[in-house]
Amino acid sequence: MLIVKKFGGTSVGDKERIFNVARRCVEEYRKGNDVIVVLSAMGKTTDELIAKAMDISPNPPKREMDMLLTTGEQVSAALMAMAIDSMGVPAVSLNGFQVAMHTTRVYGNARLKRVDTDRIMHELEIRRIVIVTGFQGVNKYDNYTTLGRGGSDTTAVALAAALHADACEIYTDVDGVYTADPRIVPNARKLKEITYDEMLDLATLGAGVLHNRSVEMAKKYGVQLVVRSSLNDNEGTILKEETSVERMLISGVALDRNTARISVIGLKDEPGMAFKLFNMLARENVNVDVILQSIGRDNTKDISFTVARSEADEAVEILTKSKSRIGATDISCNKTVAKVSIVGAGMMSNPGVAAKMFEALYNENININMISTSEIRVTVLIHEKDAERAMNAVHDAFGLEE
Repeated sequence: MLIVKKFGGTSVGDKERIFNVARRCVEEYRKGNDVIVVLSAMGKTTDELIAKAMDISPNPPKREMDMLLTTGEQVSAALMAMAIDSMGVPAVSLNGFQVAMHTTRVYGNARLKRVDTDRIMHELEIRRIVIVTGFQGVNKYDNYTTLGRGGSDTTAVALAAALHADACEIYTDVDGVYTADPRIVPNARKLKEITYDEMLDLATLGAGVLHNRSVEMAKKYGVQLVVRSSLNDNEGTILKEETSVERMLISGVALDRNTARISVIGLKDEPGMAFKLFNMLARENVNVDVILQSIGRDNTKDISFTVARSEADEAVEILTKSKSRIGATDISCNKTVAKVSIVGAGMMSNPGVAAKMFEALYNENININMISTSEIRVTVLIHEKDAERAMNAVHDAFGLEE
């Protein structure tokens, strides 16, 4: 069997944890399996590297940021290879260039295009454990790129898909996927299994367990994922196309603090304005989420939308440069907001789910700024000071506790 194992930063945060991961991998290897290990940077390394960059320049070139950030995973991969080798098992570390993991040219948030498998297959054939740096790849200019926060999950799924692995296991500091973040909602319950679609929405909406693009890729290529803890041997959560357990009304509640609301006021109320507005942002790779357009009055309309907080300043700058072209009278940005979402395939056949969520927020006297819905999701934008209270209230309202 070919097993892909991905370990997050906390799982390799120090010497003791590195050897804990090494022992797990060696045990798998000694069962006769081929083992590929995908690693994130150790502990808070990425945050520390970002802080060093900001100390040098408040606006560093994106290419150089990727050159800097890819070093974190190279450190953890090399140390892991040393740890496994010290246990008498041959291992080799490979970075995104050596594999190679080919990506789009966008720095900071590149997408994987294809994976070369020859080098990895050669190393597996001579019975080595292969350790691959997560989160990184190389673009057509032979420059390093990074896949965005949590991108190591996507690296692992891409390798599992390209090599037709028998299993892809994502190890974190929690036991699996919970109905809410157990650090915020103490009575959150672990799920035995969850569908790709539900997990994709939860990941996109702020559940930090998995990178959303990894779930998207797993669904596309039929990779069955298991999320489990690196610190114990408990059963984790299985991601699959359809779950066999009885369908719950909702599967989880997610919170996303990395969001900002931008309002564009006084646009001309005529066809094509929304296209002009969002096309400008799309050309600069700014991703837009919740959108709300007001009813036109006096031949004008207002459009509000959310973006990642880290992209808010860039979005405002892009729009301000074209303020006269799009005819806006004002552009404002609010970074003191958060998104709370409920996700569940059970919503499709149960009316009144949104009303139940809104009632829970009303009972807590929490004001809703914006609302977005889909077949399996309801998202509200609220003030960030109310975020944790809202998450607990909604979680309790749907009876998700243990």
